[in-house]
Amino acid sequence: MDIATEFWIGFLIFIVVMLALDLGIFNKTAHVVSFKEACTWSAIWIALALVFNYGILMAFGQQKALEFLTGYLIEYSLSIDNVFVFVLIFGFFAVPQHLQNRVLIVGIALALLLRLIMIFAGVALIEQFAWIIYVFGGFLIVTGVKMLLSSDKPKDLNQNPVLKLARRTFKFTDNYVGQNYFIHKDSIRYATPLFLVFLMVAITDVIFAVDSIPAILAITNDPFIVFTSNAFAILGLRSMFFMLAKVVTMFRYLKTGLSFVLMFIGVKMLVGHTVYKIPTQYSLLVVLSILTLSVIASIIANRREAIARNQ
Repeated sequence: MDIATEFWIGFLIFIVVMLALDLGIFNKTAHVVSFKEACTWSAIWIALALVFNYGILMAFGQQKALEFLTGYLIEYSLSIDNVFVFVLIFGFFAVPQHLQNRVLIVGIALALLLRLIMIFAGVALIEQFAWIIYVFGGFLIVTGVKMLLSSDKPKDLNQNPVLKLARRTFKFTDNYVGQNYFIHKDSIRYATPLFLVFLMVAITDVIFAVDSIPAILAITNDPFIVFTSNAFAILGLRSMFFMLAKVVTMFRYLKTGLSFVLMFIGVKMLVGHTVYKIPTQYSLLVVLSILTLSVIASIIANRREAIARNQ
């Protein structure tokens, strides 16, 4: 489906305006994001995504609307894994709460640009080399298995090669200096620890994009649907983080659920050109079921532990 240039321009203007409002008005000064504020913004982003989905339904029909909704759900659920990592990063660098919001906003703006490039690259690869979709499918299955078998032990970020390179490249201040990423002192340019945090957040999103872009390409090859569903999921990531950061560890089986989602999407890609092709509506139902079961299993396990402790 060819999407008119006007739709692309209109959506990109919407993204720029929302980010400008976020940075220039709602978050002009650093502040601690409350749980209530995070829930409000999460509801706003979800509502905007659903309104946009209705617009796609009216403009392009049921199939495209279903592709957007399924893609959005997959990307939004996979974004939860980002929350686990952001919690680790902010804890490791002891980032003050009032600075966390600013880092995420700038990181999200960069993530949108990088994902736009990766989406067009992925679509172009599939159009030029149809067999690449099997590579993507196999990659998602392997990633899902690795996620399922990975240890929940906190990782030592000091061993991260990007972090090591940055520390060799720049001189760093010992402490945070307001919202600054760089400062000049005695005619010498110093990076602040906030720059390291931003760098780790940006790298994390690139790594997750390598998983999430092939996942949504299993649903549709339409770059407009792929990007818009990605964009709404990313724009809602910041508020999701502040809403879930303190309780995300309660959902112990959510990561397990996400691993099965990746494996299912990988299988969908592998059988996409066979008689066993999985329709989009069934994919939506499977993803919803996996996520729901993982949350319910987590709640049951937590209650059993609480009962055992009180006995």
